[in-house]
Amino acid sequence: MKKIKITQVRSGIGHTLRQKRTLEALGLKRIRHSVEHEATPQILGMVEKVKHLVKFEEV
Repeated sequence: MKKIKITQVRSGIGHTLRQKRTLEALGLKRIRHSVEHEATPQILGMVEKVKHLVKFEEV
């Protein structure tokens, strides 16, 4: 399976609780923190919901 690298670029402050929890579920803790995940439909859906707060790229 493909892997993607997700980096938080904006703060969750001022956004909905659902978006904050999505960042948390992805494993992101702070700005410029990166994590790698398999590119499953579930992960891609989570990234889509917070795409304005993160950047992602294939690894």
